[in-house]
Amino acid sequence: MNTLESQYDVVIMGGGLAGLTLSLQLKKRLPSLQILVLERRTHPVPEAAHKVGESSVEIGAHYFDKVLGLGDHLKQNQLRKFGFRFFFSEGRRDIDQVTEIGASHHMSVPSYQIDRGIFENFLALTAQERGIHFLDTAMVRKIDLPTTQDKTAKHRIEFEHMGQAHAVSADWVVDACGRAGLIKRKLDLAQANAHDSHAVWFRIKDRIELDQWSDNMAWRERCNPQARWLSTNHLVGTGYWVWLIPLASGSHSVGIVANPAQHPLESMNTFEKSMEWLAQYQPLLFDELNVKRHLLQDFAFFKRFSYGCKQVFSADRWALTGEAGLFLDPFYSPGSDFIAISNTYITELIDLDQRGERIGARAQIFDQTFQSFYDSTLALYTNQYPIFGDPEVLPIKVIWDYTYYWGVLAQFFFHDRLTDLSALSQLRSELMQCQKLNLEIQNFLRAWSERSAKRNPAIMMDQAELPWFSKLNSSLNDQLDKDAFLE
Repeated sequence: MNTLESQYDVVIMGGGLAGLTLSLQLKKRLPSLQILVLERRTHPVPEAAHKVGESSVEIGAHYFDKVLGLGDHLKQNQLRKFGFRFFFSEGRRDIDQVTEIGASHHMSVPSYQIDRGIFENFLALTAQERGIHFLDTAMVRKIDLPTTQDKTAKHRIEFEHMGQAHAVSADWVVDACGRAGLIKRKLDLAQANAHDSHAVWFRIKDRIELDQWSDNMAWRERCNPQARWLSTNHLVGTGYWVWLIPLASGSHSVGIVANPAQHPLESMNTFEKSMEWLAQYQPLLFDELNVKRHLLQDFAFFKRFSYGCKQVFSADRWALTGEAGLFLDPFYSPGSDFIAISNTYITELIDLDQRGERIGARAQIFDQTFQSFYDSTLALYTNQYPIFGDPEVLPIKVIWDYTYYWGVLAQFFFHDRLTDLSALSQLRSELMQCQKLNLEIQNFLRAWSERSAKRNPAIMMDQAELPWFSKLNSSLNDQLDKDAFLE
């Protein structure tokens, strides 16, 4: 690290995924910006058993690859994801005889399974190479946030490093410290939402070769490549789902996410309890893990993981990103997406501020738009967990939810229109219509599931064989001017 200065343009509290990617995006946009990143953990961090949030989807992958220019690392040091995949395998050991949802081959737009330890170590080194001041083992003790837009009024951040107290001032301060939420606590910004679910997870130091769970060659050959294990695999049942995510370090991430009304946290909040739970609900996975207990790397849980935030961007030159702000649900892996979106808004605000422009109106509009994206995405999860065990309804929900994601939010991000106030204004009525339609569809899906026969035939619902669906995915790569985008 370079010599610690007393004043910075931006101080980012938190050197994990959200904070480090923001620092790189800012430095790329504004090379002369003086940035300090304060991270409480010691670097390098452990591989595999570090943090959850390992599965990326299209927006997050595009952000890492194209926006930040990290594509070589993703291709060489992480795993290309074989899409999402779902199995209605509750209580079953014959996985080839249940309904499967997934693609038979890769879609046009890539995404990746991210080993967070490998990635965050790489991000920290890259940040330092690009002239960003990165300080690990730094514990923030106090922040003072002046409530004025006068640029002469600086934020003050006090922190401890190597047993010594330090203080720096900054024009901007960004909270990326995760669920600790320093600014959120200080300004009383925490906000509950209506989505009540919990998660437990652990990592096993071995591959989970789901493709080997059946000797049925016809079943194996449905996919090309025969590598279902590279998917984010979901083993689903009423009120819950189980994730299986492979990591480049050779480990596998396993998680159980559930609605407490059907599956209380107390039934799975230790590794032994979670194994007992798996023995009942997903016995094939239990069989796989039971002989690998000695390879357990970690175990953790969150009681209620989803929450909102009253405000994430302010004209008073502070902002929140990542889990320091809000969090949805891991079902469709939106965590890195919302980091990408929030970081893009923060970068735009800081750029405008550096140019001497007023940012009050923009900060308010960006905050409202971000909250709207959050609310629309939250609707995909709220009160929807009972549907997860329905082999007739969930496949249609998955197709709709993808369509809504690729057709609205992803289009704005891929075509660089998130901060285009003119486009947002011109599309306001269409966006409101989309949001209303999504709510109606989610209500319809719930009502349908209450009446469906929940048949579970031995078929693969191949998303890649839907021509319009594949075309919608590939449309994210289109190069559109503003008029074409609006159309």
